[in-house]
Amino acid sequence: MKEVLKRGLTSFALSAFAGLLVNLIIDIVMSSVLKTGFISMSPDYVALFPSVTIAAYVNVLLYGVIGATFSLAAYIYEVEKIGFIIQSIIYFVITSSVCVGITILLWQLHKYPAAFISTLAGYLATHIIMMVIEYRRLKADIKVINELSAEE
Repeated sequence: MKEVLKRGLTSFALSAFAGLLVNLIIDIVMSSVLKTGFISMSPDYVALFPSVTIAAYVNVLLYGVIGATFSLAAYIYEVEKIGFIIQSIIYFVITSSVCVGITILLWQLHKYPAAFISTLAGYLATHIIMMVIEYRRLKADIKVINELSAEE
């Protein structure tokens, strides 16, 4: 359990820092090009908070939550009694619930149905691609193990 929490906290910190860094770079570049006070957050999202600063802090925290979710949910693949397809479905449900929920909040997707649907489709497509790649990798690993067992 200690290792799980350590991994989750590390992923939280790395994701929060990466999100902060990306937003900072976008803000600096866009402000220098546009010569205005550009911020890389949805105005509708910022309006949910008493100040832009608090909105930015919550934004960074939410990036951390996304990273921790992906990291902690990956432990489902270490449960040997559950098959790969079930593990993948559980992983998808957990990560999509958290990440899509946060994305809806950050980008205010509930106000933009086309953007909401395309975000969901992109997320689903990404997970399907990941599952196919992982399945092929697992299949190749099993083939190698079977070949080694046959040689003995």
